[in-house]
Amino acid sequence: MSPTRRSILKTLAAASTASALSAWTAFAQSAYPTRPVRVVVPYAAGGGTDFFARLVFAAMGEQLGQQFVIENKPGAGTNIGADTAARAEPDGYTLLLGDTATFATNRTLYRKLSFDPYKDFTPISLTGRFALVLLVNTNKLPVKSVQELVAEAKKNPGRINYATPGLGSPFHLATELLSQGAGIKLTHVPYRGAAPAVQDLVAGQVDMMFIDFATARSQISGPIQAIAVASPQEFSGLPGVPPVAADYSGFEAWAWQGFVAPVNTPSDIVTKLNDTYRRVIGDAEIRAKLIGAGIDVLQSSPSEMAAYMQEEGAKWEKVIRTAGITLE
Repeated sequence: MSPTRRSILKTLAAASTASALSAWTAFAQSAYPTRPVRVVVPYAAGGGTDFFARLVFAAMGEQLGQQFVIENKPGAGTNIGADTAARAEPDGYTLLLGDTATFATNRTLYRKLSFDPYKDFTPISLTGRFALVLLVNTNKLPVKSVQELVAEAKKNPGRINYATPGLGSPFHLATELLSQGAGIKLTHVPYRGAAPAVQDLVAGQVDMMFIDFATARSQISGPIQAIAVASPQEFSGLPGVPPVAADYSGFEAWAWQGFVAPVNTPSDIVTKLNDTYRRVIGDAEIRAKLIGAGIDVLQSSPSEMAAYMQEEGAKWEKVIRTAGITLE
């Protein structure tokens, strides 16, 4: 056989193999998923993010004919779970339901991070956000509005203290945003979780705190009053409670979440997951359960989520650096 013919046949064989592989890859992706999908939730079972995951991804599994298995990996402000997902194969069989910390604030809060939220993940969709409510124990801090709160803080810098579920949490950063915007000094009292923080607010050990609406609504009674919300307009769940933005234009803070896959996950799998998610949250019963849990349901394109991550990252980076907050 001549060298030219041998070369041609070799080229054709290689092309045939490549074509076959391409066809098989396309088939495998169109048939996705063909086995259970792991969904990493970087929080312990029982919280709002876990509730969302178990409800929504179970329904997605029913639509796609495969189980979506929730794997709770809490710790290090969502970093343990995020690192697990970032290191997984980009084949669509590992997803991550992360939040504000995972995708926007931890990159600035932590001195060292084993993953880059912008480079190591492929966004799929924003999923939801939790309205933040400013609660005050009026027996300890007798104010009825943000204006009165700011006036008191300016008269007595550092005297007013506030609780948070932890350093660097969305609730901590929302309070820092208020402090910086109003030019006041408040004293931070961090707790290990929301439950003990709320308990001490009710007991009068602390003056005030931002907390999510789902937690806040069961506490608003007697001396515990909501004086503002962190959404840009009034929140439907608390009619008559004004936004902080009414006094400080542009103020906005949410605890939000979204789901991603490891970077380089095939685009048609990402599209399939995005489309399935949209169908699931369009179901009236599922949507009602999410809203009932205090979740403002969101949907987005992958590019919209990527842009939102960048926007939120830049916004909170400024707040974190101004406040000098760092975590190990």
